Amino acid sequence: MTSSPTALLDVRDLHVAFRTREGVAKAVNGVSYSVNAGETLAVLGESGSGKSVTAQAITGILDTPPGFISKGEILFKGTDLLRMSGGERRKVRGAQMAMIFQDALSALNPVLNVGDQLGEMFVVHRGMSHKDARAKAVELMDRVRIPAARERVGQYPHQFSGGMRQRIMIAMAIALEPELIIADEPTTALDVTVQAQVMELLAELRRELGMGLILITHDLGVVADVADKIAVMYAGRIVETAPVHEIYRSPAHPYTKGLLESIPRLDQKGRQLYAIKGLPPSLLRIPPGCAFHPRCPLARQVCRTDEPPLYEVGPGRRSACHFWKECLVERTDSSGA
Repeated sequence: MTSSPTALLDVRDLHVAFRTREGVAKAVNGVSYSVNAGETLAVLGESGSGKSVTAQAITGILDTPPGFISKGEILFKGTDLLRMSGGERRKVRGAQMAMIFQDALSALNPVLNVGDQLGEMFVVHRGMSHKDARAKAVELMDRVRIPAARERVGQYPHQFSGGMRQRIMIAMAIALEPELIIADEPTTALDVTVQAQVMELLAELRRELGMGLILITHDLGVVADVADKIAVMYAGRIVETAPVHEIYRSPAHPYTKGLLESIPRLDQKGRQLYAIKGLPPSLLRIPPGCAFHPRCPLARQVCRTDEPPLYEVGPGRRSACHFWKECLVERTDSSGA
């Protein structure tokens, strides 16, 4: 993905690996993307594609073995985070950059009430008294639309529904009004109605605070109305990037096309749901050439031997497919666009 000289976040050629008993697993292989202030980037892919590991590297919670960053730059407001000390990274994390985790119940402390957990941000980073911090906690709960916030601020995480716990996680993330938020699968295990509410809330807060937002998900369906651009990952590499509506209208990579076709549609009742054949490769043994070629309907000999670069497909569009033109034509014809 082409970087911007004014980007809030600019990830450049990032490589992350894990040492295991079986060998070195290459989880992230040359990922580059950028996010501007007030912009939402959706990062999509199956489990194991490297999207969450990239986010952990950005936020600095991947600093200890067995994971390690072997190469790359992570520029936040022009400064390389990888050159900062641990103390400097911690000052950035929370105050300027925050992360929302997918499992709110595990991320929240079960023995502390939510008011104490929200208020701790203000005590530690702003030096507030516990009384003032509790008042700010109530304000945050109101801001993320938790009903009866004043009455519920003393309750514990298990006393809230899954959707309300996720709202508490969002409240913690925006507490210090950071410039960038990374939301890792923020709607996992929530029903469809609650998913829509959470996504709407994130979009509203992004507009209100003018922050950059990275949405990590495996579900193309949940980001259609909130993302500005999409980066699709496979086997630790970005295989396609494009403005959100271009991806849905005419994907330029067979993997993206497969993800789109696997989404259930109300206008196609009775149609068998499409599934991409096979499984993602082991990160210990990523196949040569294009990593997707064992599962790809367009694969030819060159795909088995030559790793495709990110070809320029159009303005702001890239595809790591030797035969991206065929993919575009096929999708356009079948969709009637």
